[in-house]
Amino acid sequence: MTRKSSSLVVGGITAAALVLTGCAGGPPAPDGSALSDGKVTIGILNDQSGVYRDLSGPNTRVAVDMAIADYREKYGDEAVATEIEVITSDHQNKPDVANTQAQQMYDRRGADIILDVPTSSAALAVAEVAAAKERLFINVTAATMELTGASCNPYTFHWAYNTEMLAKGAAGVVEDGGESWAIVYPDYAFGQGMNASFTAAVEAAGGEVLESIATPFPNDNFSTFITRAAAQDPDVIGIMAAGGDLINFVKQYNQAGMQESTTLAVGLMFITDIHSLGVDQFSGTTFTDAWYWNYDEQNREFADRFTQLTDTRPTFAHAGNYSAALQYLEAIQRAGTDDADAVIAELEGAELNDLFLRNGVVRSDHSVIHDSYVARVKAADDVEEPWDYEAIIATIPAEDAFSDVNPNCSM
Repeated sequence: MTRKSSSLVVGGITAAALVLTGCAGGPPAPDGSALSDGKVTIGILNDQSGVYRDLSGPNTRVAVDMAIADYREKYGDEAVATEIEVITSDHQNKPDVANTQAQQMYDRRGADIILDVPTSSAALAVAEVAAAKERLFINVTAATMELTGASCNPYTFHWAYNTEMLAKGAAGVVEDGGESWAIVYPDYAFGQGMNASFTAAVEAAGGEVLESIATPFPNDNFSTFITRAAAQDPDVIGIMAAGGDLINFVKQYNQAGMQESTTLAVGLMFITDIHSLGVDQFSGTTFTDAWYWNYDEQNREFADRFTQLTDTRPTFAHAGNYSAALQYLEAIQRAGTDDADAVIAELEGAELNDLFLRNGVVRSDHSVIHDSYVARVKAADDVEEPWDYEAIIATIPAEDAFSDVNPNCSM
């Protein structure tokens, strides 16, 4: 793909700005003239009130503010981004709302970049707007492969995870005796992608998917779908829902006594899901994780800072948004400007290591690969402190965790 030069639109100030004073090194001038409108505006677009609120939601702003603070501390008077503003909006998990909010963020509110955007259908809508407006979009919290597939574009990056990465853990479940599966998934882009990726992973490992069952999204009553899945007499019931829908499903699965006859496989798990329902409800469940707060001292230090501000531990979505915001600002620093094409040139091909990205690489298809992890939920008796619910049992190297570069999306 060939990028056209971008012309950024000035928007009004709608949120308090974090100001970095002093002149930048190199070409930028002290008055911030290296910036398109005298400041960098970071937009956060996510679910502020629905089923994905806890895993991302308002606390993503905290993670982004932490990245800005770290950038300011590192560069001080040499910072190119002399003024930084953060704006937020709620897309309500609806693609039409996400489209409208993205257009308003770019055009009326002056966003240079949009971050986060859970709900794959909403993320795909934002990617279309980003391409049309020639503004950056770093998606952190949607899983659809289409962001670096059929809907790829030069202005969109897929930062944290995707459905194929999440499905890597399925092979281990099959090898442990879970050969026959029934998969329950939400009937929109995320769930459809998860069903396809997990079916492929199960079959590649020698297992069989007996039935795939689509459910409405969002949904609070899974009893009929659980009964239908159980009727197949599978070794494993795989649930591909996330956030509040996952919590509802697992609660009803356990109430039905299904854990006595089948193994539960969870496609996408966040630490907030385990905390909300209780570790005993997920104990023994194995899944693929993108990041864990208590994996090492670097992660724990970040988590302790985050907890002081939020009274909760960060999910991998929060850590991923911190990383995306920080690396975006670092790219501005290297480019000496916030011009979209100049920043993209600094990101493409970059080898990155931070608290979220271990052995990270920004590939030519704008998929960001990094080490990922096989996690198992601890038994209640093994939990030694609040929120320490996971045991990391294996590391999946970056090049193995993600599929090959999509040649049709080479930018």
